[in-house]
Amino acid sequence: MRRMIGFILFWIALGMTIMFFINNGVIALLIILLCLILAYNLFCC
Repeated sequence: MRRMIGFILFWIALGMTIMFFINNGVIALLIILLCLILAYNLFCC
């Protein structure tokens, strides 16, 4: 469980770093939606 939480926190930090450099809100929203859909498909299917 600790490894999974560490893995999740690593990717959250990476995503926050990427979002720091993206100033366009529409592109940021599209990336967030894409990641949420992908995460749902990977976790539930």
